[in-house]
Amino acid sequence: MRLTTIRWEGGTRAGRVDGDDIRLLPYADVGALLASGPDWRASALMQSDGGRVSCADADYAPLVPHPEKVVCVGVNYRDHVAEVGLELPDHPTLFAKYSRSLIGPYDDLVLPANSDAVDWEVELGVVIGQTVRSADEEQAWQSVAGYTIVNDVSMRDWQLRTSQFLQGKTFEASTPVGPFLVTPDEVGHAKALAVSCAVDSTVMQQSDTSQLIHSVGSLISYISSFITLVPGDLIATGTPAGIGGARRPPLYLSAGQTLRTAIAGLGEQANRCVAPAGTPGPVHSAQGVR
Repeated sequence: MRLTTIRWEGGTRAGRVDGDDIRLLPYADVGALLASGPDWRASALMQSDGGRVSCADADYAPLVPHPEKVVCVGVNYRDHVAEVGLELPDHPTLFAKYSRSLIGPYDDLVLPANSDAVDWEVELGVVIGQTVRSADEEQAWQSVAGYTIVNDVSMRDWQLRTSQFLQGKTFEASTPVGPFLVTPDEVGHAKALAVSCAVDSTVMQQSDTSQLIHSVGSLISYISSFITLVPGDLIATGTPAGIGGARRPPLYLSAGQTLRTAIAGLGEQANRCVAPAGTPGPVHSAQGVR
């Protein structure tokens, strides 16, 4: 099953993908559907308000627009650990984002005026489907509602000001999420999916989720050992090698480029990079870029 959140009639609406269409559901977004109770899967399959919209014409919002928590994992691919010159971590490196940082999978990415080092990071996103606390790994896997695409767009000049990542990781309106939540049965719990990120037509990152150091199950078990995870929470599981900041010389995003992010079985994102308001440069709408 594939679920999504689209902008609809001045707000947002959850939907279930049905062929080339999205069947609208009586929930404001995917987060609200997941929070409706343990029978959310049956609700997604059985309920509908009768409305439909073409997948090609939909205006996709962030998959879960207002998660209680966005937990991100650093240095979680072996090749990325090597490119930044670190040792393999014994424990997950964790930091957080706020929901104001989230944008839709085809929205414009407005490059901030106060950063000259906007970098890309394709990541597998995990959406929690049930309340989980102090879970073992088997329970952890069972708590997954589904998988999605995240690009953990990072302002490296801000990130590296201190040893704490937050300020460079949660710039407002900087993190594309979506377009779909794909349930675990469709993608083998995302254990071996190809991931890629391109800037325009140049592939910058290419790897596979089998290269994760800490698996999805181990991450959920670890995080739930110190805080309760609830339906709609989002975990971004880390990025592979190929970031712009590790290149010599460093390479960063600029206005007019399109950031393309894909994970096999989960879909793709396309976010046009635009200059901030008042700055000369092209301004686009990424809707319709697929």
